[in-house]
Formats: sequence, structure tokens, C-alpha cells
Amino acid sequence: KLGGKISQILAEGQIVPSEVTVELLLNAMKEQEGPFIIDGFPRNLENLDAYEKQGGDCEFILFFELEEEEMCKRCLERGETSGRSDDNIETIKKRFRTFREQTMPVIDDLEKRGLVRRVSATASPDGVFKLVKPHFEELLCGRD
Repeated sequence: KLGGKISQILAEGQIVPSEVTVELLLNAMKEQEGPFIIDGFPRNLENLDAYEKQGGDCEFILFFELEEEEMCKRCLERGETSGRSDDNIETIKKRFRTFREQTMPVIDDLEKRGLVRRVSATASPDGVFKLVKPHFEELLCGRD
């Protein structure tokens, strides 16, 4: 039931309600020892608020910078082999609009708090990994 609802929301390029997302995250996190990397979250200020109230503060947000044209190209290429129903031009455009309207305010808010780390994603996957790795080494070294 929950899976079908989530699939329909994603197909429309919209964001899953915060209470559902946070519940899924917290349940999964209870089963493992952290720290955790949560991909694609928070997607809006409501997500951020719910997570901070229920799950604590984040260490940082990793923000990959890439032009929309290149992101679209990469998503369409991924769709050729991924089997994802949302990797089509219509849904991708909706996701970009949703990102600009709902997710960028999260980035702006967290940037004001000094929690955003920006990384250029224009390079190859290996090149981007080299840029990302130091952020996590710093985090993990501080936990020893």
C-alpha cells in the first residue's frame, strides 16, 4: 500500500510526505549503527523540520553542482538501462521544477547554518569521487 502511494507521487515528480519519509528513514536507521549517508534528503523544508525534530541534526549536506541540461542528459541515459519509469523527459522536467521550488530553499537554509558542502559534479564518476572523499574522511576521522 505504502509502496504504491510512493510510486504514484514520484511519477508525478512530487515529493513523498515528510512523515512517511522520516518514518522510513528512522526505521532503517534503528537497524544499523551510524553514521549514515542519506541520499536525496531532505527534499523540502518540511522534511528538514521533521527530521530534525525526530532524528537529530545532520553533520552536513553534500550538494552536487551540475547544469540542468547535463543532469537531464544523464537521467535519460540512466533510464535506458535502469528500468526506472520516472527517467523520461516529462518527469525529469517536473523533478527539476520541484527541486528549484522545494529543495533549493533547504540548501539556502542549511547554507546559512554553514552545513552545505558544494562539489562540482561535472567530472567523471571517479573524478567526482575524488572531490567527495575528503568530506567523509574528515567526518569519520573525527569519530575515532
